[in-house]
Amino acid sequence: MILFVNACVRGDSRTKRIADYLLSLLNEEVFELRLSDIEYPVADEDFLAKRDRLISEGDFDNPMFSLAMRFSKADKIVIAAPYWDLSFPAVLKQYFEQINVVGITFKYSDDGVPIGLCNASKLYYVTTAGGNFTPAEYGYGYVKALANGFYGISDVELIKADGLDIVGADEAKIIQECMEKIKI
Repeated sequence: MILFVNACVRGDSRTKRIADYLLSLLNEEVFELRLSDIEYPVADEDFLAKRDRLISEGDFDNPMFSLAMRFSKADKIVIAAPYWDLSFPAVLKQYFEQINVVGITFKYSDDGVPIGLCNASKLYYVTTAGGNFTPAEYGYGYVKALANGFYGISDVELIKADGLDIVGADEAKIIQECMEKIKI
């Protein structure tokens, strides 16, 4: 099953439009997780103490870990996140804070190096930007580093359309060209 992590908040999101096209090409069962619909707990001292206790007890069936379990078990992952204010929406960072769970999405080697435990064979990162200044390390690079370094997902692909809000840009053409470049 494909896990579709939707970090888009606009009803007519350009990023989601491209992600939907990708999902149609993949033509598999999809579970959509709309991040704006999730009420995240505050990652304060009490939260961390409870989480650490549950992990040490091996109680991974606790609802606190449901997002991490779904992520870990997905066959493929599609993340749709527009490029905002030099990164992705904050809700995606909150999501990563919830799914980084030792014993579910990764474990540590004896040397303290993360070893991925996720099942996904591929992660697609779909993004759009109004301008052309989209350094990878502020969005895609962060997600790729997590996928490769923590989750064990080595095949990570960036799909992006940028320059959409530049005066005179043909938004429809840019989006169409982005979609035409997608190869499955």
